[in-house]
Amino acid sequence: MRNIFKKALPLALSVLMLTGCEKEYLDTTPYSDAPEELVFGTTDGATVALNGIFRFMWASEDHDKFGQKAMDITMDYMGNDMFTPVRGYGWFVADYNLSSITTTTDASRSGYTWRHYYRIIFNANKIIANIDDATGPQADKEYLKGNALALRAYAYYYLINLYQHTYKGHENAPGVPLYTEPVHAVGKGRGTVKEVYDQIIADLKQAETLLEGKAKKVTPSHIDSKVVKGLYARVALQMEDYATAAVKANEARAGRAPMSATLYNNGFGIANAEWIWGLQIPNDQATIYASFFSHMDNTVGGYAGLGSTKLITKELYDQIPATDIRKGLFKNPIPNPKPTDWQNYTAFKFRKPDAKTWTGDYVMMRASEMYLIEAEALARLNRGAEAIPVLEALVKARNSAYVLPVAAATDNQALINEILLQRRIELWGEGFSLLDMKRLNKGLNRIAGDPVNGEHAAGLAVVLQRSITDPQYLFRIPQTEIDANDELTESDQNP
Repeated sequence: MRNIFKKALPLALSVLMLTGCEKEYLDTTPYSDAPEELVFGTTDGATVALNGIFRFMWASEDHDKFGQKAMDITMDYMGNDMFTPVRGYGWFVADYNLSSITTTTDASRSGYTWRHYYRIIFNANKIIANIDDATGPQADKEYLKGNALALRAYAYYYLINLYQHTYKGHENAPGVPLYTEPVHAVGKGRGTVKEVYDQIIADLKQAETLLEGKAKKVTPSHIDSKVVKGLYARVALQMEDYATAAVKANEARAGRAPMSATLYNNGFGIANAEWIWGLQIPNDQATIYASFFSHMDNTVGGYAGLGSTKLITKELYDQIPATDIRKGLFKNPIPNPKPTDWQNYTAFKFRKPDAKTWTGDYVMMRASEMYLIEAEALARLNRGAEAIPVLEALVKARNSAYVLPVAAATDNQALINEILLQRRIELWGEGFSLLDMKRLNKGLNRIAGDPVNGEHAAGLAVVLQRSITDPQYLFRIPQTEIDANDELTESDQNP
């Protein structure tokens, strides 16, 4: 890790790395002149650093590297339910073919992922280590520390799941280097999966305590206790700690009903009452072609509209009833579509609010996810009578004609299967496919076929089947990390 943590970076450099020169984050002293004691000497200064982390989470490094939503596209492309029928400009094609993660260069998906999440951790550690001694209200210190702890847990959650197999059954497998201090002259080894998860849980518990009763400040991008509970629910579900997952998901969604059909059809570009967490992007700071909407909104002149169209598979589309509003967010298939027609099964789920500009915010967590986590967790605890109304509350908001399958009403596994199907439909394109495949031990099983039929295009889908426990599904540690970190050797690389 010494290529990231090998010496104490000046805080000015750290903040610059995250925020660039956006004046709303710091409009007094230039970054190059801002000493660490100034930034962390007060809660106002520490807020600058926190805002920088959130901006970094959507900032663009390249046209397929723009923070968490780029990772969400990657993780969905590595699964069974989303594909692109033509190469287009080539962005994300290597992710779709599972080859980008097997490369150890800094420019690869593996290199970017490592760099992205550890930068979040490094800057969160700066806040955690310094905020207690800052000048300012105690409540503000708790708020800032709670946000930083939650961000550190969030980053480690993705690192441990992408660079190793899922938690259950792999607790003692090599994890990722675990850093809880901002400055490290010596690198660290991989440790174990359990050690990383233990830190994630500890951070989330402390963050929840610190943020309880505190509203978001400055920007909706910040984290409050509901977001922390939602992150905890995700982590617990991945760990198969279903009792905790059910409780935390219920707490996270409290007071939030599923969005209306009208809001669902609005394109997921503007926050509404169902959003628990989203990244607010200032209108003048949109990353244009290097953005989620460029790759997912087929109605405007981004990469999707220029050829890299995102499709839902025919297999999943056919399982959505005609009365379900979610079916209308995909192009219904027609015989012999014209070249001027949208491709059959084209997705219209994600659309910018204003077709004339690149304005649009990124959804990071919705109440619908929490309904699904709670329902699944209850069902796996053999509490189907409690799980069914939770599931129905969500699905009937999407399909008023919905009737629970007869088998699901009496058979627990059938109920779990129905919940998982609804999860695939509801959360399509939001980045959950890969980690769900890992925790469910469900391998890749792509159905090849002509793209007009909504199946994976034979010309692009190099890999059609693969076990999810195949080492080829693990991201590779960047070679620069192994070279620079004395505690890592070639033997520590994922096979």
